[in-house]
Amino acid sequence: MTAPDEIAIKKLTLKLKAYVLEKFKEANIDYCLTCGMCASGCPATGLEGLDPRKFLRLLALGQDDELLSTNWIYACTICGRCKHACPMGIDVGRIVYLLRGLRPLEDRPKSLQKSCELQKTSCSTGISNEDFVWVVNDVLEETCQNEPDWAELKAPIDKKGAEYYLNQNAKEPTVEPEEMVPLWKILHTVGIDWTYSSKWWDGANYCMFTGDAKDWEYTLRKQVETIEELCCRYYINTE
Repeated sequence: MTAPDEIAIKKLTLKLKAYVLEKFKEANIDYCLTCGMCASGCPATGLEGLDPRKFLRLLALGQDDELLSTNWIYACTICGRCKHACPMGIDVGRIVYLLRGLRPLEDRPKSLQKSCELQKTSCSTGISNEDFVWVVNDVLEETCQNEPDWAELKAPIDKKGAEYYLNQNAKEPTVEPEEMVPLWKILHTVGIDWTYSSKWWDGANYCMFTGDAKDWEYTLRKQVETIEELCCRYYINTE
């Protein structure tokens, strides 16, 4: 399957730089001073032989093939440090995200794409909603039995009207279920009225990392709908 925007690129109706400027008018690519401030604090500097400064130079100089094939765009965390450090305010992360969306699905990192696809039906690790509920209840029961000081600990699920909605990184109930307990204890100690949901509970959104805006929006919207259905006032995003 080929991403729609990539088709436009292959028709050569736009060079990559022009495409970025059309989609992101404030990109300010030509304002780059090549000072290196962006690269100095970037956690992805040096990976795949690139950094934000080199990335911008390749874009400005029309090295489209290299930019469309490099995996550096997936090493970038889109953390925003480059934008804050840049004296010209260039948002490299926003440009990186646009380039991710140009990759054909089959050429994207398989682990990211698989997690995105799984998340649209269950969660990013593939465990079912039923298994999530079972794991939470099993870990809670074991904690209450083995730790007398926490015999009253709660881990509510689908508690309608709870003040806070808590999502969960899917890795923990999948392979490290005991790692969920410390946060439960904190919430219990401070007396927060909270709940999980039995659906769309995965707090990660791997579709953001693949560059697929439609899948990203779909996953986020389903999470929001779940929160609204439970009538929770606040959303605690552990991610």
